[in-house]
Amino acid sequence: MRNREIEQQIRDTAGRASERVRDYANGASDSAQSMFERGRKRIRERFGKRGDYQRQLSHAAEDFADEANYQYRRLRRQVNRHPAATMAIVAGTIGAFLLLRQAFRSKDED
Repeated sequence: MRNREIEQQIRDTAGRASERVRDYANGASDSAQSMFERGRKRIRERFGKRGDYQRQLSHAAEDFADEANYQYRRLRRQVNRHPAATMAIVAGTIGAFLLLRQAFRSKDED
């Protein structure tokens, strides 16, 4: 009975973590799409009718958006297939960030 409770708690925690990661990924995707649209608009306004240069910039922006979309879809597949591993990666990343921040903070104070 106790093992089932522990397993259920782990599944619930993994489910909540994967849900949160999905929310963050969706937010990042929305932000990236918004930035892409604003950048595209600024490029059109700035370079107007310069033909070839505008076309090159447009292609580069589309390539960037395609790559961002691919990475987002890849991340979503990872979260859906391996929620516990994703949670561990996120926790490790946050931990590493906090350790680096602490290390640099202590050097700045010396």
